[in-house]
Amino acid sequence: MKRREFITLVGGAAAVPFARPLAARAQQPQRMRRVAVFLGSSTENDPEAKLHATTFQTGLQKLGWTEGRDIRFDYRYSGGNSAVMATHVAELLSLTPDVIVARGNRPVTLMKQATRTVPIVFAQVGDPVGGGLIDNLARPGGNVTGFTHFEPTMGGKWLEALKEIAPSVSRVAILMHPDTPANIAFLRVAEVAAPALGLTVVPAGVRDAAGIERAFDAARAVNTGLAVMPHDVTVAQNKLIVALAARYRLPAVYPYRLYVTQGGLISYSFDTVDHWRQVATYVDRILRGEKPANLPVQAPTKFELVVNLKTAKELGLIVPPTLLARADEVIE
Repeated sequence: MKRREFITLVGGAAAVPFARPLAARAQQPQRMRRVAVFLGSSTENDPEAKLHATTFQTGLQKLGWTEGRDIRFDYRYSGGNSAVMATHVAELLSLTPDVIVARGNRPVTLMKQATRTVPIVFAQVGDPVGGGLIDNLARPGGNVTGFTHFEPTMGGKWLEALKEIAPSVSRVAILMHPDTPANIAFLRVAEVAAPALGLTVVPAGVRDAAGIERAFDAARAVNTGLAVMPHDVTVAQNKLIVALAARYRLPAVYPYRLYVTQGGLISYSFDTVDHWRQVATYVDRILRGEKPANLPVQAPTKFELVVNLKTAKELGLIVPPTLLARADEVIE
């Protein structure tokens, strides 16, 4: 299937690390460096988390780092549990890491609150300026920098994808965390885009599994679809969300491929594998002496559309050939 790339440069910087002479690399001290990796909303057995960890470590290996010789990784997972997150923050900092990698707004916020000196590279974070993580995208300031996941315009693109694969949908429940600036931004864009698509959007705020079940119960109306916003809560409860969408026969669009591999209908997302390769380049640069304050926050450069044909058939949907032609992956 055809892959499409969208190039986004933040602060005039590309997502490729600056070239460095081989001689400079050869002078790298051989002392052991420690990298703490905090995958807050995942569990240790999460296939996507394993893929991201492997991609990240392979990226560093290609940049000259060898695990056990000059670099060590310490991973923590919380499954989205806030109390466990707080415990893991303290544990990771007690290991005196050289760099912290944290995924998601909540884990990064907790890490920043806990240290103003240890460099933090974030991944899959939305609206880092609005969320108070950095001063601005071009020059983050402080000890935090990294990679965002979605621009607010994705709120409209998710609706477009859902309407194309399920044209009878006229009402869309927006499954979101009600207190997160990035989720609120997605909602506002979706509200503006909805009328032109013949849609009405209804926010469905959720903070936990019980809230998700209540939201689905309220969404059981004719011609209703679902758009799931990216957040630690919705990621941690991805299996529950996919199962409820199947139970209530709701066409749904998701922010990550993960949902579609588990039976979700369609996702439109940035390429998370490429994303984690880029995270490795920033960790490399910091370990070699660069400061997070001077590394611009960057946006994704590749996006992917994934469709589950089996789920579409179960929902009685006929996937348009034009949509299939644009898909980067079709699950049959």
